[in-house]
Amino acid sequence: MDRRDALKLSLLAGVGLAAGGARAQAACATDGTPAQFTPKKPADANPLDREFDKYAKCPYCGMDRKEHHRARMLVQYSDDLADGVCSIHCLGLSLGVNIDREPKMIWGPDYGSTAEPRPLVPVEKLTYLIGADLKHAMTKRSKHSFAAKDVAEQFKLKHGGEFGDFNEALKQSYLDMAADVAQIRKNREERRKKMMMEQKHG
Repeated sequence: MDRRDALKLSLLAGVGLAAGGARAQAACATDGTPAQFTPKKPADANPLDREFDKYAKCPYCGMDRKEHHRARMLVQYSDDLADGVCSIHCLGLSLGVNIDREPKMIWGPDYGSTAEPRPLVPVEKLTYLIGADLKHAMTKRSKHSFAAKDVAEQFKLKHGGEFGDFNEALKQSYLDMAADVAQIRKNREERRKKMMMEQKHG
């Protein structure tokens, strides 16, 4: 996989997501601006080692990565800063706000494995099943990855969807992002209202 392709695809997030983010990184490391999503962990030459200890929560949505191990991803940038995220949706956010960092390695889960947690595999070795009727983290239209094409074909027969490589799955994540973000905001607002009602009547 051409790492620069991932960078080019991350430009699709230019619906305001990455605008100004790279310029702000040096000036606002912790002040709560969008650059808060820049990886804050120290450089990590081996991010797969003790992955869940080091990258327990997705920095973009707060989801537990071990709980969502079937969808989680991990990116290591050229300066060895790493970002552990819950899904390809949040990987798109990482690539967008870190536009000046070139990805050195990106790993995705083998959804077809029976291991717990699912093993991470370099994305260029994965086949993506896009749009199957399988639940996915942070997106309505699933984008699950498989290390074995024959296993992916079995899932396709049962659950539908279309095959693509990582670049296609990332592109579709960006195309889905507006609708997904709107739905996530709606879901969280409904949860907040429910909690407020419970507190009021509790």
